[in-house]
Amino acid sequence: MQVMTNKRGSPLAEVLLRRRRALGITQEQLAKFAECSVPYIYLLESGKTTVRIDKLIAVLSVLGLQLRVEAGKEGLKIDEKLK
Repeated sequence: MQVMTNKRGSPLAEVLLRRRRALGITQEQLAKFAECSVPYIYLLESGKTTVRIDKLIAVLSVLGLQLRVEAGKEGLKIDEKLK
């Protein structure tokens, strides 16, 4: 299963990068806590257009964030508090 985002500078990438920095953790630490690779974290923060849902959820969990699915046609929607 995949999640679509925009290219570099995507809202999701921006939120992930800002949240990681706000928590004061490195890409290496995030990768270790989320049990994924450092290159995967780099790709997420760079706006990778397709990602594995299980890995994304693990990263979000470490960052204290969650993925929510709801009816609608907006595609990716970022909570205003995270912008």
